[in-house]
Amino acid sequence: MDASAEHPGEHGGHGHPQSFWLWVMCLTGVDYFSTLGYQPSIAFEATGLLTPFATIILVLMTLFGAYPVYSYVAGKSPHGQGSIAMLEQLMSGWGGKLFVLVLLGFAATDFVITKTLSAADAAVHLMENPVWPEMLKGNYWQIIATMALLIVLGATFWRGFKEVIGLAVVLVALYLILNAIVIGSGLMYLTNHPEAIRKWWEMVHSGDWHFHNPFPSFGHGPLAILAVCLLLFPKLALGLSGFETGVAVMPLIRGETGDDPAKPMGRIRNARKLLLTAALIMSTFLLAASLVTSTLIPPKELESGVDPHGPPPTLETKVEKGKAAGRALAYLAHGSTLSDGEPATKINRMFGEAFGTLYDVSTVLILWFAGASAMAGLLNLVPQYLPRYGMAPEWARAIRPLVALFTLINLYVTWQFQANVEAQGGAYATGVLVLMSSGCVATVIDKWRHREGPWYRRLSWPFFFVTLVFLFTTAANIIEKPDGIKIASWFILAIVGSSVVSRLMRSKELRFHGFVFVNEESRFLWESMQLLEFPVLVPHRPGGHTLAEKEATIRKEHRLGPEEPIVFIEVNVDDASNFFQQPMVELLQEEGSFILRVAKSASVSHTIASLALELSRVGKPPEIHFGWSAENPMTANLGFLLFGVGNVPWIVRELLEKAEPNPAKRPRVIVG
Repeated sequence: MDASAEHPGEHGGHGHPQSFWLWVMCLTGVDYFSTLGYQPSIAFEATGLLTPFATIILVLMTLFGAYPVYSYVAGKSPHGQGSIAMLEQLMSGWGGKLFVLVLLGFAATDFVITKTLSAADAAVHLMENPVWPEMLKGNYWQIIATMALLIVLGATFWRGFKEVIGLAVVLVALYLILNAIVIGSGLMYLTNHPEAIRKWWEMVHSGDWHFHNPFPSFGHGPLAILAVCLLLFPKLALGLSGFETGVAVMPLIRGETGDDPAKPMGRIRNARKLLLTAALIMSTFLLAASLVTSTLIPPKELESGVDPHGPPPTLETKVEKGKAAGRALAYLAHGSTLSDGEPATKINRMFGEAFGTLYDVSTVLILWFAGASAMAGLLNLVPQYLPRYGMAPEWARAIRPLVALFTLINLYVTWQFQANVEAQGGAYATGVLVLMSSGCVATVIDKWRHREGPWYRRLSWPFFFVTLVFLFTTAANIIEKPDGIKIASWFILAIVGSSVVSRLMRSKELRFHGFVFVNEESRFLWESMQLLEFPVLVPHRPGGHTLAEKEATIRKEHRLGPEEPIVFIEVNVDDASNFFQQPMVELLQEEGSFILRVAKSASVSHTIASLALELSRVGKPPEIHFGWSAENPMTANLGFLLFGVGNVPWIVRELLEKAEPNPAKRPRVIVG
């Protein structure tokens, strides 16, 4: 019996309907593009009036660093596994599984915090709008509003992916159009009023940068500006947040007719179009927004009022922040005061409370729905790893139970952080940067493995330097915001702990996906052996007794006559950390006996039980004869769980009883 590998075909791993790549881009865009709601303010907080220069570096890293890396990752993981799958192939055994679980912990940190942080920020925008009732403002109302947004998001996914993508297209189109109006109006105003740019440049040239400069000895010349922006680049790294989700949602992208399910080149090409288009759109908006906000908004209105060297603010902390802090573009949309003292209605007559409210509504909606791409990433990522490892129940492959579980986790995280946006920022950045760094490392290693020659030719130097930049960025972020790695550690511990419990609980499942035969001769002998009237199976460990000695011992101790046919089973455990197995079988005859040699097994007990059950489908069930083992029971059980060997007769018996409830059809286990 052969079992072919499973690959998603015209649908994703869960049977999701696939869509045009541009519509799927909107699903990732609700996360990526929504950062326009706060990225200009974050950039100003980090680099002050140097924001346009720092944003240029961010855009260069986006187009010439992150995009090439994830374009390569998309080609290597067309079913949405991402860089984790590439690194998984480099490692085996329990160490490899643990490494994947740690990366999944960072992925969970990224995706979960994306949802909770974005929903919390949406609640902030909602309450800062002048139309919102005063009686519904306050810290606890913010928590309630955030939780309500998360529940509605989960309910949206309960209906299915098709509706989610359709809603994402509408929200992204509305948001980008409104931002194009705000930013485009600002650029036209700067074109007609170059004195605003001149005033900004004079402050930059004089060193009046309006942020806490940690490098005062650098001076304020062009080289000093470049050095400061390079060193402060990690603070702007959230502007790169859309690439991991762009790869994670690849199963939702429609490929081309005739795509190979194992290597769907049409889907890969469309995924690369998605990544490049999103990067170009976001880069254009970020560059333009950084220039408009830095030159037109008074610097004091952009200040958050938070001490960069102090602890993050809590709900009880009174912070005197500027009116544009955290909402720079919304500040302009509401027609607020410009740097020259004039109202922003001077930029565009539409600006004011009505247009500003419309802009706020679109911002709230896209920030709320930013969790949709994160939810889509989780719904695709988790079922591809944990159930396959036996580290999650089988229901973890289903959509609705996962949506309910993730929604409950989101509500718990929101309550723990009290919907505080700043408190979650470190964990969000840590999750994003660790995953991007892992993508860079996976790309460098994969290219190294596929090249030949001396080391300096095998090493992909462009990707190597990009990897160094991201590793530096990740390290700098962790050092500056250690709370991020602490929060990520809780996610890692939760995943590892629940995985261990699940693996223990599922250890006695049959875990069998069929056999693969080495050759046609083995298949023919297998089919012939199934017709034997009363076969006797005898597990044999190579390297000890010879087959003749083993046969003589078994026949004597188990009182088997010479006319009874005996089939010896030799099982070679390949990787005991694997949960499901599809062993490779070679069946041959030596010294007048059948020998079943099984390779690529994950567990001796599961392999023997599977062989016996397959033989019982035709004719009488076989008997499995074991010799008495002198193993210590605790050592045997530990060996079974970790190494796939140990306590074999007892485990085989329990597996058979669970798999075949009818005693008349169940193979018998005999220990002598």
